[in-house]
Amino acid sequence: MNHVVVRKDLASISNSGRPKVGYVREGLICELEDFLGYDNTQDAVLVGCGQLGKALLAYSGFVEYGLNILAGFDIDPFTVNTEVGGKMILPMDRLEGLCQRMKVRIGILTVPGEHAQAVCNLLIKSGILAVWNFSNVHLDVPEGILVQNEDMAVSLAILSNHLKERFSTK
Repeated sequence: MNHVVVRKDLASISNSGRPKVGYVREGLICELEDFLGYDNTQDAVLVGCGQLGKALLAYSGFVEYGLNILAGFDIDPFTVNTEVGGKMILPMDRLEGLCQRMKVRIGILTVPGEHAQAVCNLLIKSGILAVWNFSNVHLDVPEGILVQNEDMAVSLAILSNHLKERFSTK
């Protein structure tokens, strides 16, 4: 990239820069964070508090990217009403009410594949508009619902393939 492209890109999100002077760094950082949505915390709920779900609940790094997981939900009586990473794990019968009351729009799905579609349907009924899907199945959702699939098996296959390619060229 050359300096002209960088200046044009910065000018498209900030009007605080001045020709031959530049930008006040702190102000520009705030404008960039605002443009990228870092100050727009999105509340989310997580359904499926097994090992992966608990790891995601405990991860504090999401806050830096504007994601605030309000609570986890599960059906396991030994998991329900416990706390992980400062977040309560609640029974499934409280999901719909909490999502509607708090206007939660993001659902994180970490349930086994055989339950994923039913839980996804419940999330959508609860007002969820975006699903971050860690299950191993393709979800059938109505138009307008966003789904981001995280397939760890595919990621592992890609990583293994890159590793194999690296060692086969040496």
